[in-house]
Amino acid sequence: MADNRCKGCHDDYRVSDEQITRVLSSPMFSSDRCVPDGEYDARLRACFSCPKLQGDTTCTLCGCIVQIAAKLKDKRCPYPGQDRWSITVSAS
Repeated sequence: MADNRCKGCHDDYRVSDEQITRVLSSPMFSSDRCVPDGEYDARLRACFSCPKLQGDTTCTLCGCIVQIAAKLKDKRCPYPGQDRWSITVSAS
C-alpha cells in the first residue's frame, strides 16, 4: 500500500488551528491577494473531500497547508489531470 504521508513531515508534527489562524491574519493575506470568502469555502470543501489530503491540513501532492493555499488567488489545485478547485467553484 502506498504511503500517503507528506514527505517533509514526521508523524508527530501537526499544524494547529491557532497556527493557521495566525498565518491567515498576517498582512500577506490582504484582500487584494485573496479569493472571496465563497470561493475560499468552495476550495476548502474540495480539499477536505480529496483523497490526497493528509490529516485535516496537508496536501500530499504539493505539501501545502490547504487552509493557507486555498486563500490565495494565485494558487491552483495540484491534483493531476484536473483542478478540483475550479470544478467545485463552477458547480457552486
